[in-house]
Amino acid sequence: MAKDQSASLKGQFLLAMPSLLDPNFYQTVTCICEHNENGAMGIIVNRVHHSLTAKDIFEELAIENVPGTQSIPIYLGGPVHVGEIFVLHGPPLSWKSSLMITPSLAMTNTRDILEAVAMERGPRAFIIILGCAGWGAGQLESEIKENAWLNYAIFEENIFDMPVELRWEEVLKKMGINPTLLSDTAGHA
Repeated sequence: MAKDQSASLKGQFLLAMPSLLDPNFYQTVTCICEHNENGAMGIIVNRVHHSLTAKDIFEELAIENVPGTQSIPIYLGGPVHVGEIFVLHGPPLSWKSSLMITPSLAMTNTRDILEAVAMERGPRAFIIILGCAGWGAGQLESEIKENAWLNYAIFEENIFDMPVELRWEEVLKKMGINPTLLSDTAGHA
């Protein structure tokens, strides 16, 4: 039976509830890039790798770069495919194999976008990510029913400019939720 596409969480942020203590996801904001009957794939947008920068990626892949791009932070996108590089970005959206998430947000994991970023010719707004998050068929829906996650429509207009350490709280505030009042216990009516 095909999944109702209106129930897809593609183009949504997932916010980990305080009760979600898994260290991979505690207080994370995950951009859902794909969600269908086979499962879901997302990228955490508020975890920076503390020892890697773009310089390390460019050197590893022998990508020519300009000095101004070497200090670009690298994000930890999740515990799946940790050796794969993804770029979550705004316009332009015309890179090889871009996966459109919203009309103005895409995820690309091809060399052409990394080469453009390295030479300061890439998208204005972007983050470079290692790894992603993944859920099997029905798994994410089950976790939402268990109150592990909140979801909210992506607002890409300022997520790239928002301080990384404030993203979880700021998305909650945008939802009208005071983060200090959010309970870490689940309740059912």
